[in-house]
Amino acid sequence: MEYYKNIIKRRKTKLVNLGNVKVGSSAPITVQSMTNTLTSNAIDTIKQIQDLQEAGADLIRVSCPDEKSTKALKTIIEKSKVPIIADIHFHSQRAIEAAEAGAACLRINPGNIGNFEKIKNVVDAAKLNNCAIRIGVNAGSLEKEFIEKFYRATPQAMLESALKHISILEKLSFFNTKISVKASNVALAIDSYKLLAKSTDYPLHLGITEAGSLIGGTVKSSIGIGGLLNEGIGDTLRVSLSDNPVNEVKVGIEILKSLGIRKSGLNIISCPSCARQQFDVIETVKKIEKKYSGIKKHITLSILGCVVNGPGEAKHVDIGITGGGNNNHQVYVNGEKSFVSKNQNLTEVISDLIEKNLKNEQ
Repeated sequence: MEYYKNIIKRRKTKLVNLGNVKVGSSAPITVQSMTNTLTSNAIDTIKQIQDLQEAGADLIRVSCPDEKSTKALKTIIEKSKVPIIADIHFHSQRAIEAAEAGAACLRINPGNIGNFEKIKNVVDAAKLNNCAIRIGVNAGSLEKEFIEKFYRATPQAMLESALKHISILEKLSFFNTKISVKASNVALAIDSYKLLAKSTDYPLHLGITEAGSLIGGTVKSSIGIGGLLNEGIGDTLRVSLSDNPVNEVKVGIEILKSLGIRKSGLNIISCPSCARQQFDVIETVKKIEKKYSGIKKHITLSILGCVVNGPGEAKHVDIGITGGGNNNHQVYVNGEKSFVSKNQNLTEVISDLIEKNLKNEQ
């Protein structure tokens, strides 16, 4: 029933295992988030992980800046239904402890861990504990050697940093690796990922780092991540927001849904409303979205306030509502006009249709 199906040819990559989740190759593109609690506070961290799981996170990253954090990590991992990624900077011992605690992946930059022996110890721990590694290049913390060579963070500088870290791991015969080249500048991130995609066949973790607030960060992430995904680049993603991390998951899932990559949950097509609307579109959308945000079945719903575009949109969705004069609202099911509703509370009408659709799955 769709107007147009977007066919994306994904870049071919190696397959990486993160616990029971696969990343790369033909595996589904996964959505990640990161806790912002103190990891040493296992109770708060576990609660946030549960919230992220409920929102649909496939992978969750946890920062491990100190020994208290890695000690709490084992308990946290035991309570999590999704694989946990340990975020490590500089400390080789923290990385080893995280791997031994059961982390499915370590986010590190091998070159920042220390001398070759320390890197080898981390890699050995990762191998022994079936732990993947993400090389996380970031424009804000690019190594001095590349800043001096290119004078600033550039796509080529980001690429060379990533290739350097890849080389270190490959010398140690470690290949269960995924890579990111994040920047807060959207254009820099896009160009860096495009270069990297041409230079390696490792799976890529997408993100616009430090993207900002809920609205600003959503816009930047949608442009950057969405643009790359549309070109077939990217195997897992994280939307970085200065907000509740649950919203990171919601935005990430919506990016995948908007490109037709992920078909699950409720997909709402709705108008912004105007003087032509025959019912309160905005409130209706808010209520339906809140009530059915957690469903797994893919249902496309159109909610339009008048007959200008309403009937046309309704012919391409599972459930369609079009506002009509004299409270004669047109209701469509599976693209066909089904009946006219005079119910002023269209939330009830839509809810009944969604419930019937969900029952048909059983």
